[in-house]
Amino acid sequence: MLAKVVLILDKRRELSIRYKKLIESFGASVFISSTLQDSVNIISEYDPDLILISDSLEETLSEICKKLRMISYSSRPVIVALSKSDNLDDKLSVLNAGADDYLDEPIEGEEFKARINAHLRRHFENAVNEITRLADSKFSFRVLKRTILENKNWAALLIKINEFDSYREIYGELASDKMRQTFAAVINSTLDEGDFFGELIEGEFLVITNSIKAEPVASFITFAIDSIVEKFYSQSDNKQGYIILQGDDNAGKRIPLASVSIGIISNELKNYPDLKTALASLIAVCRLAGVKQGSGYMVEHPKISAIDSVTQKSYNNRVMVVETDDALNLLLKTTAQMQGYEVFTVDNFECIQENVSEFSPAVLVLDAGTVEGLEGLEVCKKLKNDEKFADIKIILSTVIHDKKLVLDAGADLYLPKPYEIVNIFNWVEKLLKDYNSF
Repeated sequence: MLAKVVLILDKRRELSIRYKKLIESFGASVFISSTLQDSVNIISEYDPDLILISDSLEETLSEICKKLRMISYSSRPVIVALSKSDNLDDKLSVLNAGADDYLDEPIEGEEFKARINAHLRRHFENAVNEITRLADSKFSFRVLKRTILENKNWAALLIKINEFDSYREIYGELASDKMRQTFAAVINSTLDEGDFFGELIEGEFLVITNSIKAEPVASFITFAIDSIVEKFYSQSDNKQGYIILQGDDNAGKRIPLASVSIGIISNELKNYPDLKTALASLIAVCRLAGVKQGSGYMVEHPKISAIDSVTQKSYNNRVMVVETDDALNLLLKTTAQMQGYEVFTVDNFECIQENVSEFSPAVLVLDAGTVEGLEGLEVCKKLKNDEKFADIKIILSTVIHDKKLVLDAGADLYLPKPYEIVNIFNWVEKLLKDYNSF
């Protein structure tokens, strides 16, 4: 795996091969080029971490440094110059032109290795996240791009912590940082020295390994995370099986406990010509893995395209309203229509499941019913316990100010009456996005 890449720009065949062997001895991959023109493609495709240039080239070291800085502006590699000149003016000229170091030749092998390795170490330290100590997104994408170009047997895993942002909002930065660190440690325990592990954004990780290990790694991670996740929650949250995200007008959104969704792609099963294609597939298959509640993983196969599976689903903007108050029923219907939603309203609790089945709403605004009857609460339980309707987002509006009772019935949002119409449709829009996110 091309986790560390060095480019040697040197016309001297024997010395460049010697330097190549020395650098490869500490695990870096090395390309050799004899001209600046020939090195352009290597820089463009592989984004070397370090470029070693010698004064054997036709142009001066200063001129080459300036051109390399322009060519590699986005990746900012370390540039080390090699020269037989020990003249101070020559050294200053090269360093001022963009070189990070200037080494006098001849140079002893162990010193050369130590200096190059030190530069690479500092280069990678700048690309490490302070919390997880993992490579950041820019470097992670670079390694995936190199892996695709190398075209040896590889597999990539996108690992997402579900409900991470909600957990952070409720439990705070320190707790969420601890969750990231612990989940990263669990993932890292499944990997070998030759594997790559980075963090793309907070709560999303990238692993690059081989196709044989990919599924066993994913299987262990899902098992291990589900085994330890309760340690990050209070006893009461663990007991009820969810957390409550506070919202407008004392509304409460039901948030499942954290889990992981893992998407897997592999060049053993399908060809990925470039980084953009691979990332699109990784994101899509990870989203598919997150369709079911709890931890899980999914592998993209040639005949089951994750991208096609996601994009074929049309956006569902259907909102069903069950409200026994005629005036409020009409107001909700009119407002929903004005905002462009498809709307179906009923004013009683009879045949709700049949109506839901026929209309197939993404969001159901459901009145909880009277204090004595709680008919809506019972409807909510039945719908959430029915596999056909479990994905529908339910806003349960109620005069009963018992948030836990409502959310325990399976409602996605507890909304006490009276409420502002603007607020309820803010929640409708959020839940529509949640429903259509897979």
